[in-house]
Amino acid sequence: MNTGAEQQLDIYDITIVGGGPAGMYAAFYSGMRAMRTKIIEAKEELGGFMRTYPEKLVWDVGGVDPIRCEKLIDSLERQARTFDPTIVFGQEIAQMERRDDQVFVLTSKTGKRHYTRTILLCAGRGMTQVQKLDIEGANRYELTNLHYTITDLSRFKGKRVLISGGGDSAIDWANEMEGLAREVIVVHRRQEFTAHELPVAQMKAFAQVWTPYSISRLYGTGDKIGRVELAHVDNGEIMPIEVDEVVVSHGYDRDFGNLVHWGLEREDYGISVDPRMCTSQPGIFGAGDFITYGSKVRLIAGAFNDAVLAVNSAKIYLEPTASDMAGVSSHNARFFEKNKAISNL
Repeated sequence: MNTGAEQQLDIYDITIVGGGPAGMYAAFYSGMRAMRTKIIEAKEELGGFMRTYPEKLVWDVGGVDPIRCEKLIDSLERQARTFDPTIVFGQEIAQMERRDDQVFVLTSKTGKRHYTRTILLCAGRGMTQVQKLDIEGANRYELTNLHYTITDLSRFKGKRVLISGGGDSAIDWANEMEGLAREVIVVHRRQEFTAHELPVAQMKAFAQVWTPYSISRLYGTGDKIGRVELAHVDNGEIMPIEVDEVVVSHGYDRDFGNLVHWGLEREDYGISVDPRMCTSQPGIFGAGDFITYGSKVRLIAGAFNDAVLAVNSAKIYLEPTASDMAGVSSHNARFFEKNKAISNL
């Protein structure tokens, strides 16, 4: 039973730091485990890094037809709210401390304090900052036809589009424009692409590909780019190309703030966890792109599995005699009334 002091402090069973796919699914699953849950999100909306490509089609979530990312975010948010977790926006966590009674105190940059018995870190890629084109005068075109993300594919219909980048996002955007754009040109500074093999093969089948080249200069009339100058990375050969739209997909700089200064063991790409998603500190767990372990799968589907394992570990940390996992939804008591409501529609 909670003491009066605990009720006054409003202590949660689990607090999820980050509202991307891992955080949203963790909020749903912790509800299945009857845990009092809070999500703390640094931005003003849920979705995390997925918000950077709302128009992209997502194919690799089990049992879900190809779906626009913004629609998938909407579905995940509705699911996350199933058991009415507390959701706090605009709170970037600046400090963590553990009291003598093992309750964690999370303090945001605004000074707000959050009290919780366990922490689930779902910070994804952190506070991301796009890597912009480092060319003099490039910023003048950012409001017209120089893009660092795509929110409306229709604007590229019938256009000659140049895409700079060699990763998954660049190649995915190129493939999205097949049959939509009049012509797609892909430029990459290396000979080989870092994206997955199948999308690269699909892109090469229809797009004009220039490797190893990089954008060296932009030529515009007024506030719109009309021509791009490409330079060969090895010999400096110059190649001018007429364009209607330019998409730059060079990745993002990641900033996790003070989360990486909590004394948690980490590797080059994320906080280290064991197979049960436990970090090096008891009571702190991780899920999604923020963590790393031997068999880590960096897909949205993988983030869901991480979330389930992490919540189960948090539940057992709080209640050692609890079951290893929640009952499946068809037999979970938390769904009885909800199922009745749906059946009566």
